Amino acid sequence: MPRDAETIAQAPAAGPAGAGTGDRDGGELAAIARARTAGLRRAAGINAVRAALVAAWLGSWELAARHWIDPFYYSMPSKIWERLAGWFTDGTSQGSIWEQISVTLQEAVAGFALGAAGGVVLGIVLGRSRFLSDVCAPFIKAVNAIPRIILASLFIIWFGLGMQSKIATAFVLVFFAVFFNAFQGAREVDRNLVNNARILGAGRLQVLWTIVVPSATSWILASLHSAFGFAIIGAIVGEYTGADKGLGLLINHSQGTFDAAGIYAGMIIITVLALLAEWLLTLLEGRLLRWRPSVSGHDVQI
Repeated sequence: MPRDAETIAQAPAAGPAGAGTGDRDGGELAAIARARTAGLRRAAGINAVRAALVAAWLGSWELAARHWIDPFYYSMPSKIWERLAGWFTDGTSQGSIWEQISVTLQEAVAGFALGAAGGVVLGIVLGRSRFLSDVCAPFIKAVNAIPRIILASLFIIWFGLGMQSKIATAFVLVFFAVFFNAFQGAREVDRNLVNNARILGAGRLQVLWTIVVPSATSWILASLHSAFGFAIIGAIVGEYTGADKGLGLLINHSQGTFDAAGIYAGMIIITVLALLAEWLLTLLEGRLLRWRPSVSGHDVQI
């Protein structure tokens, strides 16, 4: 058979193969689309169940407060909503609600930043130096064992009623939450990686920056999720101990006037701030840990 005739005879065979590849690609795209649709439906179902649970909880609370329990002690959702609306429209007895939120946020963010930085640096340094960790271990454990309310009282004496004492209290709470995770993360670094890097001529700083810090990043970021909550707690505890502004002062004033709705309203504002911070930290974690394998859909996430 001539070469041209042979080529023509083989040409139809290439068509079905190409079509098969196109069908396979189309099938993959369809599977991806189905997976996305299933994910959206699952998310919608989860959000619907969450909304139903919140509505059932608030409805039962409102019903119980109107018929069976004393709202003076337990308040009710309608009164809490009225208190929140009044704070955001007319202000509070201590001034604008936005000013109170701003003060508490500034204290929490400053304490969080300083505590996280100190915890990461000291945790990694002590995690890589067994001698220093053995020397400092009893002192760190002793300071960590001191009740935070006592430290908050001391900070009021040292730094006064301003923001410095609240930042110091938030710093202490955040520091230990981050330090122990950074310390453990530095200890868990694969020794084979470190040894191989040293064989290739890497110095201490190169090993620290290129191997130890990236390996401990997961530990550190995991601690930051709870650390900002500790920062807010530190700011509120400091404001409870003594302050002239802040959400802690607002809640303390509500407690002094037996205003249960005001206490719950302050708690809701603090919870919203903590959830917003958690959302931002989740975004940061996703950007910093892109190199990790994606979590399987069968894994449980909290």
